[in-house]
Amino acid sequence: MRKNAFACCLILVVAFGLSAQDKKKSSGKGILQPQMTVETGSYDKPAGKLGEKPSAPWSSTTVGAAVDGKANPAKEATLVGEIVDFSCYLQIGKHGEKHRSCAQKCFNQGQPIGLLTKDGSLYMLMEEEHDPRRDGLTNFRQVAGEHAGHIMEVTGTESEHAGYKALYVHGFMKK
Repeated sequence: MRKNAFACCLILVVAFGLSAQDKKKSSGKGILQPQMTVETGSYDKPAGKLGEKPSAPWSSTTVGAAVDGKANPAKEATLVGEIVDFSCYLQIGKHGEKHRSCAQKCFNQGQPIGLLTKDGSLYMLMEEEHDPRRDGLTNFRQVAGEHAGHIMEVTGTESEHAGYKALYVHGFMKK
């Protein structure tokens, strides 16, 4: 009888411990600093659209630059989220209207651009076209800066590896 009671207590302790671990894991989800609000656009009604639907996941310059001409697996996607300064968001949770001017300054200095979705997922945003992006022939950074702190619909090529998420945006060649 004592063995059964001990086994039951042990099972309860383990169950409570696992439950606490699950709560710890799930607490890392959601938007950091949710009290920082967005004034332009919402997840149900984005303020506008960025990016063009690609005819193929990767442009010819990306495929041409790929190892053995084989770009990594990816798919076309349209996501809705807030344009954020990737660095400030991960470092201190800053986003929303009150962080807009800081994000714009950071974008102008080359800091990475992010897209924060409703569920708290964070995607790095960048131009898809490999050679033009590399050679400074695109203007996505400027356009994204105009929409820092806004919730937008963004279309491009979604790629993910080892927990990193990215959306490569098409259609921002300088004219």
